[in-house]
Amino acid sequence: MTASEIDHEPVLCDAALSRVFGFLGKRWNGVILGWLFGGPQSFSSLSRNVHGISDSVLSERLTSLGEAGLVVRTVCPGPPVAVIYDLTTRGRDLMPALTELIRWADQNPC
Repeated sequence: MTASEIDHEPVLCDAALSRVFGFLGKRWNGVILGWLFGGPQSFSSLSRNVHGISDSVLSERLTSLGEAGLVVRTVCPGPPVAVIYDLTTRGRDLMPALTELIRWADQNPC
């Protein structure tokens, strides 16, 4: 079996797609990653820009994205103290796929 055949093995493909959409399909994760694709953001900036998300849910999602290795959190000493979030290399590697999903969604409104 070639590497290409393994990559397209239905069972492996199903598992990979289930894993990625289980994570990215969690409300707000994709939107947060999209905002961070534009560059580092403070917590307050993300809170303002991600319309409809509460601060507690934003904090939970950012923690989850950090645990997944997609986002890094940096505390900048103040005054005032600021917390900045940015994509990791792993997070940036995800952006071409997200960009294609956005393009597809724009061309195929539901």
